Amino acid sequence: MNILDKLKNKRVILSDGALGTMLQAKGLQPGECPELWNITRRKEVLDIARSYFDAGSEIVATNSFGGNVFKLSYYGLGDKVSELNQSAAEIVREAAGKDRYVAGSIGPTGKMLLMGDVTEEEWYDAFREQAIALEKGGADIIIVETMTAIEEAAIAVKAARENTSCTVAVTMTFSKTPEGEYRTMMGVSPEEMINSMKEAGTHIIGSNCGNGIEEMTGVAKAIRSYDKDIPMIIQANAGAPEYIDGKTIFRESPEMMASYVPELIKSGANIIGGCCGTTPEHIRAFRRVMPPLNI
Repeated sequence: MNILDKLKNKRVILSDGALGTMLQAKGLQPGECPELWNITRRKEVLDIARSYFDAGSEIVATNSFGGNVFKLSYYGLGDKVSELNQSAAEIVREAAGKDRYVAGSIGPTGKMLLMGDVTEEEWYDAFREQAIALEKGGADIIIVETMTAIEEAAIAVKAARENTSCTVAVTMTFSKTPEGEYRTMMGVSPEEMINSMKEAGTHIIGSNCGNGIEEMTGVAKAIRSYDKDIPMIIQANAGAPEYIDGKTIFRESPEMMASYVPELIKSGANIIGGCCGTTPEHIRAFRRVMPPLNI
């Protein structure tokens, strides 16, 4: 069933947790290209996808967050965009089988329109290349995630909508201002995000990264205050990162995060998962407090 049909039936859907956290646990080194693992360490990437599905995820994202031509060119892999993205989707498709969903991950390029180091056409072409390859590899959903700039997010959504038949989701990363409002690093409000992303054609909207799960309930409520109906995805960090003895530590336990899941559902979240620091154990804890799969 198309995921939008499930959401129309008031299903609350469980997505996955962090990928970077899991890759690091399997040996990804600082400065190493994560997307190259889709070819060189395929088994490890497949194991991660399977671990999330085994924990109860119905949606698992691909290892393609930085798979755009700009970021891959940094590693000398700019000519491998299609190969690495298609492989990323094929891996998760193998783990998912026929009944669960593959979300093709598209992250920011690291380029800024205002600084003149990219054009709208270059952005569009980069996102189009990624989206087409992800769909070819078996993605059902394109998730444009961790965005902070409204123009970049909108162009990524348009590229996915115009060049694939996938459901398209977008998430932006918000922080609370001293005035108690939510804004992205580039100053975008939830209302501006909703208006722009709906105009671009997104099917699902939401927020990921930047906040632990308690703060994410506030973000969810802020989004819902402007739009009561559009499907919403929320993926919280396992708290703020702490750097101890050269390691990044996230302190929100699976049980602590799971205790906020009912509140997230009440706040209007339709798809719930985790971001940085979360693991299959977090997702397993979420599954225990969510409505049964047959609802």
